[in-house]
Amino acid sequence: MPDALTFEARLARAKFRAWHRGTREADYMIGGYFDRFHSEWDETALRWFEELLDEDDVDVMAWAMKTAAVPARFDDAMMRRMQQLDYVDIPR
Repeated sequence: MPDALTFEARLARAKFRAWHRGTREADYMIGGYFDRFHSEWDETALRWFEELLDEDDVDVMAWAMKTAAVPARFDDAMMRRMQQLDYVDIPR
């Protein structure tokens, strides 16, 4: 991540990337997670999320749904929050 970007610019970029994953399911899961929790994030949390965004959606969704083992680098409180899936709001 270039040092030239401010925290706010990185958040904006993360939001775009979270909501433009390529599938509606991934958008709702990853974008919904961003929308629900980003206001609480510090540098460490934002870096975690930026690294998560670099992963394949199929993997992220499997980790969140607990159908695949979470890699150690993502296995923490932020992933446990993601695994609750209570932030996903699918419009009808």
